[in-house]
Amino acid sequence: MYTSSSRRILLSLCAFAAFLCLTARPVGAQTFGVRVGASVDPDQFVIGGHFETKPLVDHISFRPNVELGLGNDLTVTCFNFELAYTFPNTKAWNFYAGGGPALVLVHSDQHDHAGGGFNILLGIQSREGLFGEIKAGMLDSPDFKVLIGYAFHW
Repeated sequence: MYTSSSRRILLSLCAFAAFLCLTARPVGAQTFGVRVGASVDPDQFVIGGHFETKPLVDHISFRPNVELGLGNDLTVTCFNFELAYTFPNTKAWNFYAGGGPALVLVHSDQHDHAGGGFNILLGIQSREGLFGEIKAGMLDSPDFKVLIGYAFHW
């Protein structure tokens, strides 16, 4: 019925949707965003989405995300469980930094692999929602990512 690749994508989307439902907060306290970019090692086109909670403590929010890397004869699905610290600022653009662990699923024609990773990130986001982000990965996470995206405030 479904190919192995389709099954992986469907499972990833279902897991992310369940995670969003389990971390629901009152309206106005959360954002949902989409992202697109590129990664290095493996060299891939990356698409994904994230969810951001209201601050858990002063300026620190939980920002889990799912990123799907395509290309280089691989499909890499990353479930990132990241915390982000937003630097206090009254201007239209805010800097943020953070990091966290990742579950990394790698699929190729020869084999499938699941492993752990860790990301360190640095980003800038406008109050309207546009953002840019760079990530450095360790262990099984892609070595480097450059992403742009938009966060919807609701």
